[in-house]
Amino acid sequence: MSVYSTILTQSEFVDKDSLSYPFEERGLQFGDGIYEVIRIYKGEYYLLTEHVDRLYRSAEAIKIKIPYNKEKMTELLHQLMEKNNMKNDGKVYMQITRGSAPRDHIFPHEVTPNIYAYLQDLPRNEKILENGVKTISQRDVRWENCYIKSLNLLPNVLAKQTAKENNCYEAILHRDGVVTECSSSNIYLVKDGKVYTHPATNNILHGCVRMAVERFLKAENIPLIEEAFHIEDIQHADEMFLSSSTSEVLPVIQLDNVVVGNGEPGKITRILQRAYEQDAKITDKLITNL
Repeated sequence: MSVYSTILTQSEFVDKDSLSYPFEERGLQFGDGIYEVIRIYKGEYYLLTEHVDRLYRSAEAIKIKIPYNKEKMTELLHQLMEKNNMKNDGKVYMQITRGSAPRDHIFPHEVTPNIYAYLQDLPRNEKILENGVKTISQRDVRWENCYIKSLNLLPNVLAKQTAKENNCYEAILHRDGVVTECSSSNIYLVKDGKVYTHPATNNILHGCVRMAVERFLKAENIPLIEEAFHIEDIQHADEMFLSSSTSEVLPVIQLDNVVVGNGEPGKITRILQRAYEQDAKITDKLITNL
């Protein structure tokens, strides 16, 4: 996955090889910061407004004051795309930390937040979008403010690594059997033509693609029930899928040793994949044959 050469730092653009990272950076020492990952298709951002809005919500939640408004941030992200002449499918990773200061748990006074953003190529994974993925269950041991897209991702990283070591794509997290979300995506269960997912509380990240899925379901007159389901409910599910900026709408065909439904991507998942492709202006007919 290649990284483009021009990096946004503060409100300036520098070559990635000339960027230096301060050793007393609070993101490095405390995880004191937030981030966003925004999907790009053919050189165009997808759900940019939703991501920028969430970036500012996360900043407010941990009391970081971003030094310019949303309009300026959006302009800088477009400039980043232009300076890299980005025309491919990819993503932008953006990170904002409280800044650089002598190490102390207490917030430093009069410190400027550090802002970083860079582009990477990210081709669509047609195979898994078409066939679906296997998952593993893991106990959700994260903190109580998962709605903040913070840099404190060690529990997520460990869950994702466990999934990989078990030849699975994702880890479905639960608290005492109540499913919350995955290590890096939202999760949904389909039963009797209705879609169930955990309510958008502090215990999950309200994903930007999740917001799009809500729109797609409403347009298709498919009921969305924001109600937590249990691990045990999955054995009775008709279908399941997950969503995120990097995974799009992705069928889930197995959890641990339990095959979901008939073990193939379901009809509602296919409808949502097609709606995603249309909304993101993906013209290639790669998946979603009903």
